[in-house]
Formats: sequence, C-alpha cells, structure tokens
Amino acid sequence: MGALTQTGRVVLEGIDSRAFEHPADRAALHALRKVPGFDLALRKVFGFVGERSVRYLHLANAVRVGEHQFARVDRIYRDCLEVLDVPERPELFIVQTPIVNAGALGVDKPFIVLNSGAIDLFGDDELRFIIGHELGHVICDHALYKTMLSLLLRVSIAYGVMPIAGVALFGVVAALREWDRKSELTADRAGLLAVQDPEAAFRVQMKMAGGSRVSEMSVDAFSEQADDYDRGGDVLDGVIKLMNLLQRTHPFSALRLRALRAWVEEGGYQAVLDGDYARRGSEQADRRFHEEVLDGARAYRDSARKSEDPLARFFNDLADAGSTVIERARGVMRRD
Repeated sequence: MGALTQTGRVVLEGIDSRAFEHPADRAALHALRKVPGFDLALRKVFGFVGERSVRYLHLANAVRVGEHQFARVDRIYRDCLEVLDVPERPELFIVQTPIVNAGALGVDKPFIVLNSGAIDLFGDDELRFIIGHELGHVICDHALYKTMLSLLLRVSIAYGVMPIAGVALFGVVAALREWDRKSELTADRAGLLAVQDPEAAFRVQMKMAGGSRVSEMSVDAFSEQADDYDRGGDVLDGVIKLMNLLQRTHPFSALRLRALRAWVEEGGYQAVLDGDYARRGSEQADRRFHEEVLDGARAYRDSARKSEDPLARFFNDLADAGSTVIERARGVMRRD
C-alpha cells in the first residue's frame, strides 16, 4: 500500500487509466484511438473554437471553485486530485440548477462542471465519488469521444431526410452511445477509487434513483431490483428495455450499482488499493492492441452468456442452435 493523504486515503501514484477501465469501454476506446489521425482531427475541429467558447461561457455564468469560492468543494477536490495523482488540476465550476448532474467538458484543457443540485443532495464522501467520477472521464480522455458523439448526433439529424445515410449514421451513433454508457462504468470505478468507500459510492446511485432519504433504502434490495430488471418479462419486454436504453447517456442507476459492487466483490478494487495496477508509461500500461480488444469481446460475451434478460437469452439460444446445426452439417459432409 502506498502513501496516504491527510484524509487517510491511499495515493494511487502514477495510476494509468487502464487500471480501472471497464473492459468494454477499454476495447471501444482503443479501437477509436487506432483510427489514423482521428484524435488530431477532432481536437482541431472542436478545440479551436468550441472549447474556448464553452470555457468562457462558464467563466461568465458559473462559479469557479477555489480557496475563496466553495471552500468545502475545493477541499474535497484537492483530495481527489491527490488520490488519483492527477498531474494538472482541471478547472472546476459550479452551475446553478436543481438538476442533479455533473460533467467533464473540453479537449485540450478539459474542465469539470458540477450542478448546484448535486452539492445540495450529496454529503462530502458522496461528492468525492462524483468528483472522482468526472476526473475519471478526464484521465481517460473521454471528452474527445463524447464530443464526436455529439457532432454525429447533429449530423444524423441533418441527414434525417436521406434514408440510406440516416441508417448508416444510426448504426454509428448507436455504437457510440453503447460506448458512452460503458464509459460511465469506467468513471464510476474512478469515483470509487477517489472516495475509497464502497458504501458511499453505492449511496450515490441510490440517491440518483430515489432522492435524499437513503436511510429508507437498502443496497441489497436496490441491487435485487437490477436482477429483477434482467429477469423480468418475455422477449418483447427485452426489446422494450433495449429501446429505452438506446436513448440514454448513462446506464440505469440500479445496474450501475450492481456493476460497481461486482468490481468490489471480484477483487479488482482491492487489487488497485494494494498497488497492483498499471502505471503510466509502464509495460503493463502498453499492452498490445488486440489483447485490449479481446478483453472487451470476452466481457461482452460473458455478460451476454450470464444475462437473464429474455431478449439476451433468445439470442443466446439462437446462437447455440445455429452452432448445433453447423456442427451437424459438418458431420454429414465429413461422412459423405
């Protein structure tokens, strides 16, 4: 175990984003990074005007956190920066709105925005999770690809009158939305590493779903809701659940809690706290690209195999039946 902060949390020195990336997020992200010149082109398109515009908007119409403004949040933020060993402090702004949310914006110099509703709803440790979550997006360079998704959404609207192009764009946007949701699971892991208190991380998800009266809620019962969601209904219900999910930027709260709890129970979280994690610039952080893709593919496959969702079971059974038919056909051909 490494050095500790003044609050008693482990400092994760030199931690690389791959230490906590969700496998599915990691595979998609590395695939995007392998497109020649893509990062550079997108940075130029957005960074030249868009990033400056958004930052100036927040300078003019939000409150920048610092020693003399929102000192409580600033203290928590400094601790998160130290724990996650972030080399350069992104600016942090507070925006007045009752909607409970936060976000990481920008490309070359990303910054974080917290809605005032989140400050009102969450206690100190829960805020540590929220801020650590957004720092996770910054560390993983998610803002760049989220920008691409936003641009493609605008393009897809523009091409709405062109059916062929619209269908193609829908497929790309749907794939990016799937990555976008998986990136939130990665950021949740970063939030947990920042707060280093699983119960606080779980409370955030329950509050996001049910409000402030967390004393009237149960982690176990809320996690069971996720199980009931997966098991419930027939194939038609599975299609309805899929359609509900397609338009969301975040996974559902109960499913996020369950995913984070699984990471804790399977030992991944504790391994990082014990110092067993990829460090920036190390060989472990520079694994071969195809290994990253395979990790993501395995994660999707295992998730689909274990899922109790009726639609997932239908496709699993269909795939098994197809494999059986193919094997029988091969046997007939061999005999002939």
